[in-house]
Amino acid sequence: MHMVDTQTEGKFSRVLTTRDIFVLAFGAMVGWGWIIQSGYWIDQSGVTGTMLAFVLGAFMVAVVGLIYGELASAMPFVGGEHVYSMRALGPIGSFICTWSLILGYVGVVVFEVVAFPSALAYVVPGFNAIPLWSIAGQTVYGTWVLVGGVGAIVMTYLNYRGVRPAAQFQTILTLVIALAGLTLAIGAVANGHSTSTPPFAGSGMAGVLTVAIMTPFMFVGFDVIPQAAGEADVSERLLGLLIVVSVSVAALFYILVIWASGQALPGSALVESPLPAAAAMEALFSSALIGKIMALAGIAGILTSWNAFLLGGSRAIYALAESGMLPATLATVDSETDTPSRALALIGGLSALAPLFGEQMLIWIVNAGSFGIVLAWVMVVVSFLVLRVREPEMDRPLKIPAGKAVGVLGLGLTLGFTAMYLPGAPSALQWPFEWGIVFLWVVLGIGLVSQSRLAGDTAQVEAHSVEGE
Repeated sequence: MHMVDTQTEGKFSRVLTTRDIFVLAFGAMVGWGWIIQSGYWIDQSGVTGTMLAFVLGAFMVAVVGLIYGELASAMPFVGGEHVYSMRALGPIGSFICTWSLILGYVGVVVFEVVAFPSALAYVVPGFNAIPLWSIAGQTVYGTWVLVGGVGAIVMTYLNYRGVRPAAQFQTILTLVIALAGLTLAIGAVANGHSTSTPPFAGSGMAGVLTVAIMTPFMFVGFDVIPQAAGEADVSERLLGLLIVVSVSVAALFYILVIWASGQALPGSALVESPLPAAAAMEALFSSALIGKIMALAGIAGILTSWNAFLLGGSRAIYALAESGMLPATLATVDSETDTPSRALALIGGLSALAPLFGEQMLIWIVNAGSFGIVLAWVMVVVSFLVLRVREPEMDRPLKIPAGKAVGVLGLGLTLGFTAMYLPGAPSALQWPFEWGIVFLWVVLGIGLVSQSRLAGDTAQVEAHSVEGE
């Protein structure tokens, strides 16, 4: 049974090459988080504990990535998760899945908007100017608000201009990030030493779990591939394989830079730096200049994630609107650039407000966004299992051996991770800020769906779902 996407087929140009797709995913996953968050990770759970946390996260994501690979090969259409969950679970399940994922995507974009001025503050002396107010003990500076807002406008415009320019931009910056990570590792091999940080920072498994709940946010990005599948000029099987390869390479990269940072400075010193990876690089090479260069690589990382998640998030919003679950205006595709212009404007507008909430927003949005991502992954795994049972004859160019067993394993892993965010768990989301973000996102989704219904946009929702032939 081959899928025909009656709504999106022909509205987007298939121009993305194998390299474009890989760097979009890899650049999205290894963007900025490791440069700004590695000190917090190592301080919380030590080098050994942090590496274990990333192994746990990588194992879950690798299993989910296999499941995505099969689904993306069978249904290579714009919207990815929306398409799979619509076919398996219907409109309500599909909306919950896709809207949860969009929370994670928008969370990454918001993270980068705040991280961008944070990186510039490390590189540019006196950058923190014009104090406005304080939130959670962190001062909000006028320069941050201005630079973050302008950055949001520029990056949104870049994506509006077309997917090919965005992919070319991604390729250049991803190369810069990879070289920076390798340089850090070489410095650790040549000049590193065991630091005073205990293997688990004295926190045991509680510290490991504190870091582990952040790993989905660090690995999210491989699912940009299915979001942009309708613009990929590769075979269905290769599309699925690229998901698995990108997750594996990103996992190795993270573990390598965590080990290298831990060889440079103890966690207590790393956590004091606004850019721990840059501080580690400076210590390993005894050069402030090298540290500044790492900060510039960090800026490249910000831009790759920012770029990829604007692309992925806008396609997910487009897919929901095209199916009548969001206002129809969000399904607008620009006739000249073949981009979902109004969906991009929505994400760009939301992200431009982020610097108003200060640097503490980074931790809140990582945790709330991670919760949304893992919840979406649960729904994708359920969709996979439903389709394996209901439609065993579906054309699956990349069919996983022992698929049902892999699906059950994936369901157990994703549900286990989801439980780690809930009240009562040692790593639960914090009230009011993190749960507040989740609550506001739910309210926004309900409001947009209600507006869509009032406008009559949801008539014939099922007619917009992908039909088998």
